[in-house]
Amino acid sequence: MLIFGWGNPSRGDDALGPLFVEHFATLAARHPEWGAIDCLTDFQLQVEHALDLQGRRRVLFVDASLEAPAPCSLELITAAKDASFTTHAMSPQAVLKVYADIEDGEPPPCWLLAIRGERFELGDPLSETAQHSLQAALQVAADWIAGG
Repeated sequence: MLIFGWGNPSRGDDALGPLFVEHFATLAARHPEWGAIDCLTDFQLQVEHALDLQGRRRVLFVDASLEAPAPCSLELITAAKDASFTTHAMSPQAVLKVYADIEDGEPPPCWLLAIRGERFELGDPLSETAQHSLQAALQVAADWIAGG
């Protein structure tokens, strides 16, 4: 299983993805019954991240969002070629599409956990909303893992 969070820690609530992974790794260490869980962070999704999906049973992508309902949303995602396909920063759906193309098959089941944030300017601290959303998202992810 892979937990993959992305975002820029220097841009306020955009840090939610990497912060989530940091907190989740600590939580997962207290739950050996969850099995092997790899954690990965980056500033943005790129084409090379399709390779990180190889051999995975399930994947949870985690990112900050202005549009997600508070405190967070969890949705199953599928491979899709979108406008981000040819940019440096890709959507998780585009990463799944790259995987499907290079592997000539379906990617593992993947979900997107979008954590509600409100401040994304360079130098902003993590907002109070984001701090609350992060705690709720950790619980959602723990329930997702436990639910199989």
